[in-house]
Amino acid sequence: MPPRAARPPRCTRCNLAKHLCLCAEVPQVETRTRFVFLQHVMEVSKRSNTGGVAALALSNAKLLIHGSMAGTFDLEVLSEPGTWLLFPDGPTAPPDAPPPRQVVVLDANWSQARRMTQRLPELRALPRLVLPPPEPGLLMLREPSHPAGMSTLDAVARAVALLEGPEVAAPLARLAALRVQRIADCGTLNRAPWDTG
Repeated sequence: MPPRAARPPRCTRCNLAKHLCLCAEVPQVETRTRFVFLQHVMEVSKRSNTGGVAALALSNAKLLIHGSMAGTFDLEVLSEPGTWLLFPDGPTAPPDAPPPRQVVVLDANWSQARRMTQRLPELRALPRLVLPPPEPGLLMLREPSHPAGMSTLDAVARAVALLEGPEVAAPLARLAALRVQRIADCGTLNRAPWDTG
């Protein structure tokens, strides 16, 4: 049996192969809303993960790692006043509620995200920021496992558009499209209406 070809080295920031590195293209997007990314430990090394890149692009963001090998962090950050959870299921905020000051984003596949909401009581009580469905036929990085799933970067771009306007979100949307193209250049792309990572 022939030896397996060595994988090309990856960029430690954007997690793509170094010849496809996206770091020079990452914008700095200023938002009023603070975004707290709660990244599942299993997502950290996935090439298709977009939460880390979304956190790099937002100047008002914090990235926390959740999982058995990730260590601990102060859970109080998840329940600060004015915090909402970007999630498709659960209690939505009342229509007359002021916009969130902070949005918690679960950077995980669908089953991991659901377990996180079940295991972290701080998340269960948060009002949900529910996004409108995406356009069908989009190129996605992973096959969806839930009809309301999409990449973390796409979800954050849509959330910023909803909360602060499409012009603020435009650099994030461009970055999401460019990342999909970079993954496509590696030959590992799925065509699907939704993605959960």
